[in-house]
Amino acid sequence: MTDFLKGKVVAVTGAGRGIGRAVALACAAEGASVVVNDHGVSIDGSEPSSEVADSVVAEIESAGGSAVAVADDISTMGAGERIVAAAVDSFGRIDGAVCVAGILRERMLFNMSEEEWDAVIATHLKGTFTVFRAASAVMRKQEGGGSLVAFTSGVGMWGSVSQANYAAAKGGIVALMRSAAVGLQKYGVTANAIAPVANTRMAANVPGGTAETGEPEDVAPMVVYLLSDAARDTTGQTYTVVGGKVALWSQPREIREMVKDGRWTPEEIAAQLPDAVGIDRMPMFEYIEMMQARAAETPSPS
Repeated sequence: MTDFLKGKVVAVTGAGRGIGRAVALACAAEGASVVVNDHGVSIDGSEPSSEVADSVVAEIESAGGSAVAVADDISTMGAGERIVAAAVDSFGRIDGAVCVAGILRERMLFNMSEEEWDAVIATHLKGTFTVFRAASAVMRKQEGGGSLVAFTSGVGMWGSVSQANYAAAKGGIVALMRSAAVGLQKYGVTANAIAPVANTRMAANVPGGTAETGEPEDVAPMVVYLLSDAARDTTGQTYTVVGGKVALWSQPREIREMVKDGRWTPEEIAAQLPDAVGIDRMPMFEYIEMMQARAAETPSPS
């Protein structure tokens, strides 16, 4: 290890398993003190505790690192504040906030219930907001600023066949990250997002699987980099991390236009828009076609 994060304090949500756990362990191995958040409650619903979060803390401490566990539901404002307070109270500051925690409630849009929509939005989008809000309030006042790392998904940009709630949340997270980047730049706070593909409990439920995949540990080094001083000039960016690949997503821009003096009529638009502006075909349609072709080529089990 290279002490990439020596002296820094990092909070990681969803850190009890999967990518969150890999990130927490990697941050600790690189010298950071870590707040390990993963939600869990006792049988009667009181005194939140999380065996998986405690287990990760034990791993970090057994390796000579410093960590504390916070079992809390990040979809509440109080939880975001308590996670950040744990960092400040235990280690004196907070230099990085990494929001990995997430859930899935898969359903076709026309069958999706309000609860299935609300639960996913609350955990992913609001959960990122609660932690970023509390962390940025501290970071903007402390020397050295800080780093916010959000977790999104390719479907947040591409759309999804049966995960409209998840895609909407992940798309919202990218917009939240970009807003944080432009709003907090003057305070020395960066904000970036990672769209990972890795073998996790959530990934196992993706219909049809994914075209490429990796392991949670493949994602952690990119998070460490974004939290480090080496990335102080990197903000507002979204990266895919899968296996040994790191890829940069483009920023949304207008790509073609047509202009006239005055207001367009529907008939004029119908006559001119197809040739003058056209469409930009969704990559997800191409992805679906590729996966369908791959499935057709796969021999059926005998």
